[in-house]
Amino acid sequence: MPQFRTLDDLQLAGRRVLVRCDLNVPMKDGKVTDATRIERSAATLKELSSKGAKVIILSHFGRPKGKRAAEFSLKPLVEPLAKALGRHVAFAEDCIGKAAEDVVASLKDGEVALLENLRFHDAEEANDKSFAAALAQLGDIYVNDAFSCAHRAHASTEGIAHLLPAAAGRLMQEELDHLGAALEKPQRPVTALVGGAKVSTKLDLLGNLVTKVDRLVIGGGMANTFLFAQGIEVGKSLAERDLADTARDILKKAKAANCTIVLPIDAVVAGEFKAGAANKVVDVKAVPSDQMILDVGPKSIAEINRHLDESKTLVWNGPLGAFEIDPFDKGTVAVAKHAAALSKAKKLLSVAGGGDTVAALAHAGAEGDFSYISTAGGAFLEWLEGKELPGVTALNVTALKS
Repeated sequence: MPQFRTLDDLQLAGRRVLVRCDLNVPMKDGKVTDATRIERSAATLKELSSKGAKVIILSHFGRPKGKRAAEFSLKPLVEPLAKALGRHVAFAEDCIGKAAEDVVASLKDGEVALLENLRFHDAEEANDKSFAAALAQLGDIYVNDAFSCAHRAHASTEGIAHLLPAAAGRLMQEELDHLGAALEKPQRPVTALVGGAKVSTKLDLLGNLVTKVDRLVIGGGMANTFLFAQGIEVGKSLAERDLADTARDILKKAKAANCTIVLPIDAVVAGEFKAGAANKVVDVKAVPSDQMILDVGPKSIAEINRHLDESKTLVWNGPLGAFEIDPFDKGTVAVAKHAAALSKAKKLLSVAGGGDTVAALAHAGAEGDFSYISTAGGAFLEWLEGKELPGVTALNVTALKS
């Protein structure tokens, strides 16, 4: 994990601070339907404003593919941003050039402006140097508070960080601190719980985790592939049978790294994938040929929870079963509640992330007690895979000139 500067390292009063936020929020009929990302960005923006900085917000929205389009304008975000910050937010009709320069020039200390969608310019996603320079011209300092965009080497996430004194915002700092505590310098034993439908989408993740954690719990559809790879018949269950050799390679790699793999020992099976389907609990070695595994069984839940009781750190990505439909959510809910209770009692540092994961933990009512839940999606997964995140790495390189 790179060493990065925070807001504490910057002289902010009177400075023009360019802040990269992720304000790519859900919208319907020109109205924001979920302001979570705006609210999470507010801490950094309020702090900068209170310290007398001129705050200039950069963000993308949607996929306008380098063309100006009204439905992708950031203008509808002005009102919810102003509400979250408790102050007026100015708006510039472009993110570079005269329109942006005029709005920035009009800012007084502590005032805030939002610039138009970065992706109205092809040069943003191309990480074009002259576009990065045009953005940098608008500020004295650069703050990246968009961890969710840090896996992309774009002009506003990577290019600009080499042109101005750069630091992590509070949201980025919180994410990096928790991720560092979970896998870089964790308290051991460390358990990773990885679920979801397919092994093929998480090969890099599993390959990296077995070298980093002490125990790896595999659930969801991907567990079926591992069971099949060990010669266990899984009936009509979702399984990538063509990846049996790959699964066996991961098991070998885990053994060499002294990582314990935890697979289901019993399962909830049904003849069809639908809510309320007739179901029963069977040993994983006794799955009927006309049935499919849709959740882990009670013995598996108890075994996973025992591993959590013996762990100091948990990294969670993906559900244990088909949590979207009752009654196949029981495994995910039971383990999530147990992890939440351990976290609340300060016996476990729990870090979770990935789209389905956030939804599954919310469904279990457990998200409030986890130590940290990342909403970063792709960036969180690439970090778990051990990949370099350009937007984070760039914060490590810039010499501070405050």
